[in-house]
Amino acid sequence: MSRLNCARSILFAGAALAALATNSAFAQEAAAPAAPEAQDSALDNTGEIVVTARRREEKLLDVPTAVTALTSAQLDQAGAVDLTDLQIASPNTTLKDARGTNSTLAAFIRGVGQQDPVPGFEAGIGIYLDDVYLNRPQASVLDIYDVERIEVLRGPQGTLYGRNTIGGAVKYVTKKLDDRPTASIRGNYGSYNQADVIVSASTPIGSMFKIGFSGARLTRDGFGENRNLHIENYNKNVWAARGTLEFETPDNRMSIRITGDYTHDKSNARNGHRLFAGLLTGSPVLSNVYDTNAGLANPKNDVEAGGISMTINADVSDHITLRSISAYREDTSWTPIDFDSTPSVDVDVPAYYKNNQTSQEFQALIHGEKLNGIVGFYYLGAKATTGFGVLLSTTLPGFNAYTAGDVRTETSSIYGDFTFDFTPQLSLTLGGRYTWDQRKSYVFKASYLGLTPDFGGTPVPVGAPSTDFRGTANFKRFTPRATLSFKPSADHMVYASYSEGFKGGGFDPRGSGTSAPISNPSAGRTYLDIYNYLSFDPETVKSYEVGWKGAAFDRRLNWSLAGFYSDYSNVQIPGSVGCLINNVQSFCGITTNAAKADIKGIELETNAVLARGFAGPGSSFFFNGALGYIDAKYKRFIGPTGVDVSAVRVFQNTPDWTLAGTLGATLPVASGDLSATTTVSYRGLTHQFETASPFLDQPGYTLLDAHLVYTFGDGRYSIGVHGKNLTNVHYKTAGYQYISSRIDGTPILTPAGGYTPTLGKEGVATAFYGNPRQIFGSFSLKF
Repeated sequence: MSRLNCARSILFAGAALAALATNSAFAQEAAAPAAPEAQDSALDNTGEIVVTARRREEKLLDVPTAVTALTSAQLDQAGAVDLTDLQIASPNTTLKDARGTNSTLAAFIRGVGQQDPVPGFEAGIGIYLDDVYLNRPQASVLDIYDVERIEVLRGPQGTLYGRNTIGGAVKYVTKKLDDRPTASIRGNYGSYNQADVIVSASTPIGSMFKIGFSGARLTRDGFGENRNLHIENYNKNVWAARGTLEFETPDNRMSIRITGDYTHDKSNARNGHRLFAGLLTGSPVLSNVYDTNAGLANPKNDVEAGGISMTINADVSDHITLRSISAYREDTSWTPIDFDSTPSVDVDVPAYYKNNQTSQEFQALIHGEKLNGIVGFYYLGAKATTGFGVLLSTTLPGFNAYTAGDVRTETSSIYGDFTFDFTPQLSLTLGGRYTWDQRKSYVFKASYLGLTPDFGGTPVPVGAPSTDFRGTANFKRFTPRATLSFKPSADHMVYASYSEGFKGGGFDPRGSGTSAPISNPSAGRTYLDIYNYLSFDPETVKSYEVGWKGAAFDRRLNWSLAGFYSDYSNVQIPGSVGCLINNVQSFCGITTNAAKADIKGIELETNAVLARGFAGPGSSFFFNGALGYIDAKYKRFIGPTGVDVSAVRVFQNTPDWTLAGTLGATLPVASGDLSATTTVSYRGLTHQFETASPFLDQPGYTLLDAHLVYTFGDGRYSIGVHGKNLTNVHYKTAGYQYISSRIDGTPILTPAGGYTPTLGKEGVATAFYGNPRQIFGSFSLKF
């Protein structure tokens, strides 16, 4: 049976499970508790946050792992727009738009992540949309609408979740449908003509079915302007929709949820800000960091993404729930990136990414008085394709260094995780996962004059292809997890855990076969030479964590304190360099497996009710805080020349300090409640690449946000005013650099005092910036 047919068979098996589970559920006469995750709200009846980080509903205080959870109300209060807004609330976390895009996510947690979104490299951080793992970072900057809560789990995940992720996971949970007809509308309007409208409606159909729909229109003018093309830069133009169908038996023992979503991002290409004048044409440094002189306009930036999933829960007994999660997703991104950000056709990159995935997960959840756990099987079949040219017409008129890559991933795993309560105070959790990964890759590189057919051109070949490679690699690994937790009282828990993470290897889809060392000069480069050069090894992490979660003063003060140490091995460092192919300047990928790194740090999350009832019933004065410190260092880093350069290598996108504090108050006003909050956040020195860069490294900076929201009509209506980055700090989030530099990243100056480009003639050092000051109003109506 082919792999594709196997995937289809597994999906059909999910549907078959529904039929089997239906018979089992109807056969049960006695009612049983609803399956985990069946409740509407992220809060229990005491107001405490309930999460499903361990695949069962638990109060956040009782979960022996580092997890940040934000409810829909908290996200609304903070004016959160998309996933990148969460990095303030979660310590040692970076969630940002990848360079040159509006919708591709670059995610790092505790020093682990993925900088480059090309296929062939698995994400270090798993993004889950209603328990469906998103295999690629394209279209993963999820807009926040119709959400119940979002959880950020830090550290390796694999014994509870479908895909093993080495650094952590972000779990986006949408709202369940209401038992009565409902409708709502939310909107924002503010700076840069920001105009967002989100409409949702749902209704029961008979006694067992519910149907719901949400649609979003999200727009914003650009923060800057492309002065060369006379279009907006950093604008937003998004359509999004989600539909849901839910079925539940009268005895609540079996449910089926089918969801489909679609997003179309037609925002302009996001281009960077030059940090010095063009070396060839003198293209100037612009005064506004959001402005650009980029010239590449073909293809138009266009991102479409969507998928469908079906989740089945069936209580086959009072202690066993069967679950099936079946899903298919696909996305296509056309992304023009002008690396040098000048009108010159110099390091201009028309690119596309096409991805699709089929996944199937089966779970058996066991819930008892002393033993709770899960056993699961997971399958993912995915295809990731990319094609991009690197236009270097200042090297040779019309010259195009073209690369195409195709990566097929087949992965399956079995996993289990069980918690045994020796006493009400002492619990032991043991889990394990065995993963089989297969990577099939095709890498093609050739030089042309003119654009390739996928971009509408009719190119003329320049010499023979430098790379025409097909390779297959298989990886397998067992990764365990163990946690011991102790509750000396109802308000305190201490825990210690050990876990391992694993991320499979593969082949660099941008690599050049002509760059491979020749092992046998008399025979020339062999297939094995190229295989060894293009391939990279799996990376692994061994993580140790201790924590203390507690509450005091009648739970008016709550905290979560964690300390961790990670032994990180064979770290995958993808990068790209200027290279020579047939003595002509070109573009090549290069991937290094850094040998060893140590990561250690601390995290503290706290919330405190400082006063209650000072302005009448329901009034409160509160503080929420998040602090993270991380010390991440390479102990051994063997560079391309075979020399250990660990002393001058740094961790990407991993600031040493992340701090945030929110001071707020809730006051009864007229027939409603007025909530006011002010948040101050700080991120320490952040390196964009593994080599320090005087151009792109961002020194520590502080942001100030403020929010005022009035809710009335028994919570059915709200209006608000939100201010973000009120001090208008300009801070770099990403960039490109191709300048000759020393091993420590210091640029090498020419005798005339200029820079020496390693790719193109203008010299590339361009930066992308976080959002400037934004002030907007919000409203919501619920019917």
